[in-house]
Amino acid sequence: MTLPDRATCDRIFESRDARYDGRLFVGVKTTGVYCRPVCRVRAPKRENCTYFTSAAAAQAAGFRSCLRCRPETAPTLAAWNGTSTSVDRALSLIAGGALDDERVGVLAERLGMGERHLRRLFAEHLGTTPIAVVQTRRVLFAKKLITDTALPMAQVALGSGFSSVRRFNETMRSVYGRSPTELRRVRAGQSGGDGTVTLALAYGGDYDWPVMSTWLGARAIGGVEVIAADGRYIRSISHGGEVGTISVAFVPGASHLQATIRFPNVAALLAIVDRIKRIFDLDADLATICEHLAADERLAPLVAHRPGLRVPGAWDGYELAVRAILGQQISIDAASSLASRLVRRFGEPLAAELRVPGVDLVFPRPERLAEADIASLGMPGARAEAIRTVARAAAEDPQFFSPSHDLAGSIERLRRLRGVGEWTAHYIAMRALREPDAFPAADIGLMRAIAGDGGLRPSARELEALSQAWRPWRAYAALHLWAGDAERERTRRNIA
Repeated sequence: MTLPDRATCDRIFESRDARYDGRLFVGVKTTGVYCRPVCRVRAPKRENCTYFTSAAAAQAAGFRSCLRCRPETAPTLAAWNGTSTSVDRALSLIAGGALDDERVGVLAERLGMGERHLRRLFAEHLGTTPIAVVQTRRVLFAKKLITDTALPMAQVALGSGFSSVRRFNETMRSVYGRSPTELRRVRAGQSGGDGTVTLALAYGGDYDWPVMSTWLGARAIGGVEVIAADGRYIRSISHGGEVGTISVAFVPGASHLQATIRFPNVAALLAIVDRIKRIFDLDADLATICEHLAADERLAPLVAHRPGLRVPGAWDGYELAVRAILGQQISIDAASSLASRLVRRFGEPLAAELRVPGVDLVFPRPERLAEADIASLGMPGARAEAIRTVARAAAEDPQFFSPSHDLAGSIERLRRLRGVGEWTAHYIAMRALREPDAFPAADIGLMRAIAGDGGLRPSARELEALSQAWRPWRAYAALHLWAGDAERERTRRNIA
């Protein structure tokens, strides 16, 4: 996001414009504190304000996080997406731990650019450096764990990515002017002795939970994930060789989802939260996306009908790729049934204390599927070999399904895998790589949605040409078209 002119920034903060929450921050020179636009304290004098497009930039400039408006709870809107997809991919890799043990130069190499250029992009779009982003990410998450859970401080330090408790204490005192203990306001029931942690994960704008939960539920892999009777999304997870579960619930009237995490290693908390945010697309800047898509007369009524529609993500790129291949040329229900059989045959049992109805298995490790007799489940041999190929790629390179390339590079790389065609590659890019411009133009549902009732269906080439006007948000356009088509189908069945 480009920083608005000074007068506009002044008006945003004086009016407490919530549309800019997560997209703009103000540093107050007289107090040394930086705030969100929604902060309820008395507005400072204009001459004392310095504006930033990210919390990391404000913190790097020496400002402390406000204890009242709590910037760590602000939605992390990807306002730069579409302006610099390289920055977005870099942030995704950072969220996956790319700079925990690596240098900025290594991250730049993974993105196919020089270190100087990557630093220049971060300065232009975020107003700070990659290392400052990592530091701010840790500090804000630590503050969230301090305030919203009862975790011991040593576990907070590990859970937020600090290498030592001493370093954690020094950093928090430097940033907030107080020790971690002084910052704590315990809220009962937010963490438990069984390794359970419950956190509120913020999002900006509207959220269409019915579509999101219906989408995930229809494609759920039996034994691994389920939409519970109370509407929660529950699944088993695997990270770093350890397993656990997550449960995510929609909170009506709030601007956050509630995530409950049960995992044996507290050091994985930050990475797990980042993955949850990607599954539920919490960082989407829907105001920008909807404004762009609504300019098209075909999409305008769909966007107006579902302003909170988001692109469902995936816990793991390898798992999603396997699920996508299983779904080739068969119905969603048939693919889910086949995926469930695969997990029952080759998956691992979940520990008894972690099980809930519908979730008792962990998705098979890539090393297991790479050599498994998958065709015995009752599928064409070519499709079984395609799954083994995907599994071998993930086993040989754990970063294979990371967003290291631009969209064209990712599609080309995925298509080199046997059995992965254009549709499958775009579907994987959309959901696993979080490419906002991925668009499976050969999808029958998209063609049917464009044609409407009684219209002439476009060819894949015609739909691809039509979609150019929706860039760089074609993945969101696809979701709107799919949702509209599904609603028409339900209406048609009810009438019949």
